[in-house]
Amino acid sequence: MQRVALKLHETLEARADANALDYDALLLRSAWRTVHLKTPLFLARAGWQIARAARQNAVDVVLFSSMVTASLAVPLQGLLRRHGVRTAAIVHGLDVTTPFPPYQWFVPKVFGALDAVLPVSRATRQACLDRGAAPTQLRVVPNGIDTDRFEAPADRATARRALAASVEASPPSPPPDGLLLCSVGRQVERKGTAWFVDAVMPRLPADVHYWVAGDGPELDTIEAAIARHDLAPRVRLLGRIPNDTLGALYRGADLFVMPNVPVEDDMEGFGIVLLEAGQCGTPAVAARLEGIQDVIADGVNGHLVAPQSPDAFVDAIAAYRNDSEALDAAAQRALHHTEDTFGWPAVADTYLSVLRTLWRQGTPPAPDTTGRPPAHSHAAG
Repeated sequence: MQRVALKLHETLEARADANALDYDALLLRSAWRTVHLKTPLFLARAGWQIARAARQNAVDVVLFSSMVTASLAVPLQGLLRRHGVRTAAIVHGLDVTTPFPPYQWFVPKVFGALDAVLPVSRATRQACLDRGAAPTQLRVVPNGIDTDRFEAPADRATARRALAASVEASPPSPPPDGLLLCSVGRQVERKGTAWFVDAVMPRLPADVHYWVAGDGPELDTIEAAIARHDLAPRVRLLGRIPNDTLGALYRGADLFVMPNVPVEDDMEGFGIVLLEAGQCGTPAVAARLEGIQDVIADGVNGHLVAPQSPDAFVDAIAAYRNDSEALDAAAQRALHHTEDTFGWPAVADTYLSVLRTLWRQGTPPAPDTTGRPPAHSHAAG
């Protein structure tokens, strides 16, 4: 969510610098460990600045980068509407589904104070509907990707050697000829990493390895599954890794795996890591679940398979084993689809189109009756 807010801000700021947009931003820049301490003061300051701009007729539309900052729309609702200021909010997933009763009581009030709600996926759209958002408020706008964040992918052998050097490979080293799978993210139950290690990895050939980046509360469960099946020679937990190592992991892996499992009140709103992998030419094998379905075009930038189906994951992965031509073709499809569909310029154009319609019409944008995202795709955040 933080990265999406920052990249959208940078793209809109560049438009403003080119005199194509009158734009200003209120940003909270903070390390994750201190953000909860700084957020209340930031919200108070942002609320005061937005109210002052409205009274001075210096703002037309306010875009909140999540439901957290959108909470300001509730106390400001009367003032903003008296001055004709329209409001919209990006909704990611967990920022609307967090199962804390007082928060869930407040969510419908936030929707009621907004003019438009912009979920990042169809799954998030449904979560908004379930919590009181009106269909006429909703327009799905997918997340974007910074296509310059990582280096362009190299040939497989070069990328594999660079990965080994980047992580100072100790056993298990990446297989020189077999498949290397990877996953990236905070290791919580919904990510399905423990399930994948327990149910899928034992059924894959010995030359299929799996590297996992990220920490979280599920690490002990994952380690127990590794030990239970004696998978230490093939499964490696990298923990938190810096950005350059992350890029090396994406480029050095053959397939990105996102084996999410359904967890009540903890949905995968989109899956930005799928775009990061695709940008590095790494196609995905992912569960056909929640917001993941708005990122993966089956057979284009990866494959969608039945959640919690070991057979489906094994078949999709094994199809690329010992078939370098198929893997290279899939890598090129993933790279081009990600850049063409999810590059930030295209996504920012969609946001601007929605916000300009909202301002000119004085009403929410045309209702998104299908729940489908645009073909191509803060102010306070």
